[in-house]
Formats: sequence, C-alpha cells, structure tokens
Amino acid sequence: MSTIKESLLRFRESVEPQATLVAVSKTKPISDLQEAYEAGQRHLGENKIQEMTEKWEALPKDIHWHMIGHTQRNKVKYMAPYVHLIHSVDSPRLLKEINKQGKNNDRVINCLLQIHVAQEDSKFGFDEQELIALLQDQAFKEYEHIQIKGLMGMATFTENKDQVREEFRSLADLFKKIQKEKLLSSRHDFTELSMGMTGDYEIAMEEGSTMIRIGSAIFGSRN
Repeated sequence: MSTIKESLLRFRESVEPQATLVAVSKTKPISDLQEAYEAGQRHLGENKIQEMTEKWEALPKDIHWHMIGHTQRNKVKYMAPYVHLIHSVDSPRLLKEINKQGKNNDRVINCLLQIHVAQEDSKFGFDEQELIALLQDQAFKEYEHIQIKGLMGMATFTENKDQVREEFRSLADLFKKIQKEKLLSSRHDFTELSMGMTGDYEIAMEEGSTMIRIGSAIFGSRN
C-alpha cells in the first residue's frame, strides 16, 4: 500500500508542470495533512469551511487552502482571512458576499467561476449565458476585492469517456472564449482552468486543465 508521500510524488510527476495538484484532504485527520505537508504538498482542498478553518488554525501558514465544495454565503466570513482560492463560485449573490468579506479583511480573494457542464442536476454552476451576463454586469465590474482567476467544472460521473471529454472540452472552449474576447478587465489574472479528479484527470489534462483535484487516491478512501 503506497504512502501519502509516494502517492503525492506519483501524481505530481504526472500533472506538473502543466497543472497544479490540489490534494483534497476533506474528512482526513490533521496528521495526514501534516504528512502531505512534509512531503512538500502546499495546495490542499477542502469542501467544508468549518473543517478547513480548524485545519488552517492547526497547520503551517504557508499552505494554500482551496475551497472546492459548494459554498454557503453565510460562511464566507470564516475563510475570508486566509483562503487561497475559492473554486466553487456559482452565483452572483455568492460573489457579492465574497467581495464584501474581502473588503472587511482588506484583501483580494481569488475565485474561480463554477460552470455547469455535467448532465447531472446535482452539480452547481453557471451556464454560458449566465456567465456572460455576470461578466457584463456593472455591479460585478465594480467589485475590487475579488480576482477571477479562471473557471472550474466537474464532468458527469460516468464510464463514458467520450462524454467526459466533450464536457471538459466545452469548458475549455468557454475559457478560451473569455480570454479571446477579453470579457474580463486586465486586473483579473484569468489563467486557471480547474477540471479533473481521480477518475478523469488524464482526460482533463489532455483538454487543457491547469489544476487537478485528487483526494482518495492520495489519502485513501474516506470514512
């Protein structure tokens, strides 16, 4: 059975330098995260703000914390002082709250806009029309305490690799469209495309992902 360190090294070798490896540490004990840290891992992903905040308080402060789960507006304030990147921004109201909490903490908070590409109702995110409407909205343009770093999306949970590829490709096409048509002002460093998890990261890489989220294949299955 491979150790956390061995698993991390194996995944880093297969995704870097094209993509950043985010080790998804949700539900895992602090000792496992410390082991990952000692193996050189600095990007950790969590899906619950309260759990992430407890781990942030306990662990070294040079860790980059990624919020990858569905984000409730009333909990943004707890992660606003430290979160490195919020992957799951899926509504204008959430963006407004992040900007507000960024202002309260005198910092600019990095965000990815979550796009709904999967054929599953359980997934969150903007569709293309909603996204473009957001980017053209005057209120959005005035937010000074957020930086849109890119897009995030999750493919359908299916064995059909052609479908997964098609969904990732549609997300990559939208990403390129925003860059090409300059739909964001230059103050947004729009360079990240977060797509791909344990089961589909290789397809995501082929379609241009710059950020891969891997959990159980590094830390073992969850309870």
